Amino acid sequence: MQAKLFALSLGFGGLILATDRALGQQAPQCGARETVIAQLADRFGESLQSFGLAANSAVIETYASVETGSWTILVTLADGRTCLLASGQNFERIDAPATPAGSPA
Repeated sequence: MQAKLFALSLGFGGLILATDRALGQQAPQCGARETVIAQLADRFGESLQSFGLAANSAVIETYASVETGSWTILVTLADGRTCLLASGQNFERIDAPATPAGSPA
C-alpha cells in the first residue's frame, strides 16, 4: 500500500511539472539542493520521508513534518538542480507493511 501511494505521488508530481510547463506558467522554483533542504528544515521543520528514482534519472523526494503536517515534493535533476514540485498540508505518515510485487493490494 505504501509503495502504491509513493508511486502515485511520483506520478502526480510528474503530472504537476508537465502541466505547469505545458500551460506556460512560471518555471518551478529551483536552487542548490543543500540550500533548499536547509530551508525546509529551518522554516517548516520538514525532514526526508521518502525518495525514489524517476525514469529520467531524476531523484524525487518527499519531505514532511509530522508535527505541523506540512509536506513538500522535490525533484533533483541530473544537472544538480533541485526544484519544488508541490507542497501542502495534512501530511500523514502510513507505516503499512509492503505488499510483495504481484500480490493483490
